[in-house]
Amino acid sequence: MPITITARHCEISDELKERAKSVLDRLGTVASRPIEGGTVVFDMEATSATAEIRLRAGRGDALIATGEAKDHRSALDRAEEKIRRQLEKEAPAHRGRGARDAV
Repeated sequence: MPITITARHCEISDELKERAKSVLDRLGTVASRPIEGGTVVFDMEATSATAEIRLRAGRGDALIATGEAKDHRSALDRAEEKIRRQLEKEAPAHRGRGARDAV
């Protein structure tokens, strides 16, 4: 999956870039459909840092979540939580039925 990390109005460390890549990799394993690409955009506003995660699923569906906090790492964590909830909502309803039906 191609990953793009962008910083607007700020500088981000290599450690934070690696963390963003690992977050996108983890989200790719949660998705019910293959993820074709992911983008993380870090931005700094007057008093808060933001992180926006954009994922493009196999059929072209786009998922977007933004997190805001005092620092970029916390903002990334909040955005990850939000997009994870979106991925869990779109998961097929039949997931996990196989074991129950086999009894």
